Amino acid sequence: MSQFFQIHPDNPQLRLIRQAAEIMRTGGVIAYPTDSAYALGCVIGDKNAVDRIRQIRKLDDKHNFTLVCRDLSELAVYARVDNTQYRLLKNHTPGPYTFILQGSREVPRRLMHPKRKTIGIRVPECNIVSALLNELNAPIMSCTLQLPGDDEPMMDPYDIRQTLESHLDLVIDGGYRGIEATTVVSLLNETPEVLREGKGDISPFS
Repeated sequence: MSQFFQIHPDNPQLRLIRQAAEIMRTGGVIAYPTDSAYALGCVIGDKNAVDRIRQIRKLDDKHNFTLVCRDLSELAVYARVDNTQYRLLKNHTPGPYTFILQGSREVPRRLMHPKRKTIGIRVPECNIVSALLNELNAPIMSCTLQLPGDDEPMMDPYDIRQTLESHLDLVIDGGYRGIEATTVVSLLNETPEVLREGKGDISPFS
């Protein structure tokens, strides 16, 4: 049965953040709020936890996970970023965007696209996530909490608890979230390409 932490969205309680980070460090899978929808997350490099997320979402081994990072300097450790891409990222982070970039050697191979060696990277504008990332001192391996057969992500932490409590180690209640996932933008070519329209404004990339 999962634990359930009510964490203040504006002023996250450090005690609970530390407990959440410890749950993740010891192999835990969590549901947590972001600046778009709720997400599933675990620490980077934990194969068993990633496999559990795949089972919850019924994902195949070709699904692109997202690395949730603290800031651009951390992002640049896990993705190859040139000057043009860096300026674009600087203008749109933090925010509800996922950017597809070439992964670096720091990313475990099984987490990247098997052929293109790409990875989704994002820097959310969410105090709970920022506090958790600072405590972990590492990115979160993440994907949107949208269950098989559903058209939209889950938005109610109590529903998440009731539905998934036997599959998760922790549900973080940060209040209701929207049903829009992130806007996904590929930066693999010279011109940015919007792959999925979500909460983030697409006009800068049109």
